[in-house]
Amino acid sequence: MAPSQMPELAPNQVHVWRVSVDELLWSGSLERLGLTLSADERERAQAYQFSSDTKRFVLARGLLRTILGGYLNVPAGQLAFRYGPYGKPLLASESFDRTIRFNVSHSDGLAVYALSSDREVGVDIERLRPGLPVEEIARRFFSADEVAELLALPAQLRREAFFTCWTRKEAILKARGNGLSLSLSDFSVSLNPIEPAALLWARWDDREARRWSLKQLTLGGGYSGSLAAVGRQWELLCW
Repeated sequence: MAPSQMPELAPNQVHVWRVSVDELLWSGSLERLGLTLSADERERAQAYQFSSDTKRFVLARGLLRTILGGYLNVPAGQLAFRYGPYGKPLLASESFDRTIRFNVSHSDGLAVYALSSDREVGVDIERLRPGLPVEEIARRFFSADEVAELLALPAQLRREAFFTCWTRKEAILKARGNGLSLSLSDFSVSLNPIEPAALLWARWDDREARRWSLKQLTLGGGYSGSLAAVGRQWELLCW
């Protein structure tokens, strides 16, 4: 549920916000949130082929600005962003009273925002789409360990396990700021939805599995979601 007032983002906490963007389409929020966007964001919005995608982008971006502005006590329209070498958004100014690290993911009308004051975070969500050849895609992109674990599961569990694996891997890459510059087969995560989320190994650094924490997000509505954050000793709070 939504908090009655903006929560305090304390050290050693990660906050996650889940928002139905499609519900906001009917709430009259589009114009209000659209006014907070910068000129380049409005240009990006108009580049979408379908008007529904344009509206979702405006709402999702306006919500990001609103959430960040609430934590920073800064008007949403005054925020500016810069981007890492692989497209990860960052706040452009460090002149605020505090620094916030954040990440965003959206899929089919649902948006999720992850925020922290003291650690890198990455979040990814995907709708559990039927009809995808998940075993074929896994063989192409996942590590050999992950493929073996996926195929060892009962057939009826493999689709959920595939999306669990995919979102965990994407969350790690987004937290690192790498995008898809690293191969998905260069590291392994746990993928059984009923087992703890974990980065198991990474080819580029033996210490990487100890550096990161992974958590599965409970989103409902046929979605899978994962959160990655640096370190072990932190608290997850969700709205």
